[in-house]
Amino acid sequence: MGLKSVSYGLLLFCLLCIGGNVAAQGIYDDKIIQINGITMTADSLRAVPDVTIVVKNKNRGVESENNGVFSIVCYKGDTLQFHCLGFRAKEYVIAKDMKGQIFSMIQLMVQDTFYLPETIIRPLPSKEAFEFAFTHWHIPSDQYEIARRNTDAYIMRALAYTLPRDGREQQSRLLQQQAREAVYYGQQQPMNIFNPIAWGQFFEAWKRGDFRRENNPYAKNY
Repeated sequence: MGLKSVSYGLLLFCLLCIGGNVAAQGIYDDKIIQINGITMTADSLRAVPDVTIVVKNKNRGVESENNGVFSIVCYKGDTLQFHCLGFRAKEYVIAKDMKGQIFSMIQLMVQDTFYLPETIIRPLPSKEAFEFAFTHWHIPSDQYEIARRNTDAYIMRALAYTLPRDGREQQSRLLQQQAREAVYYGQQQPMNIFNPIAWGQFFEAWKRGDFRRENNPYAKNY
């Protein structure tokens, strides 16, 4: 009789636990809400893309699409923060007593104004001063000019000759070599030294001056 009462007690305890979990799950699901909306300009009602929508004090968020549409799942009572370059930041507080689990909204974004510091441009005092400055002054390169020089064809070619090949390049070179050997398997491979077309291209490049040192502005650096 004692064993049966213990079994009934364990069964009742399990039922209470399951019922409590179901009730808690229902309360938990009732607090979740899906926000579907669109971000638009306040003056012309144009769609604003790439707006970052973040749940405040929580590490999650989304971005609006090209047509300004976004969708995010959060809790009732959370605060949504809207950020976009060129627009003022906005916040929207989701009401805790909001009915349902789906809510639609339109968030209007107001353009922000940036004030740059004043710049005064003055001419040089004389023509001689301008010629001296134009000849001797050294103007440091900006990031765009540095990037352009680093991606120059001559520099990239020089780096390709000096830097060692990585594993992918070695594998590609080996596969190309095996493919060439497979094409001419059992026969003599052609040699460009006897190719009249290659010699003609070489002479044309020689006449154009492609091999002159002064034609390469970066040749003196190597």
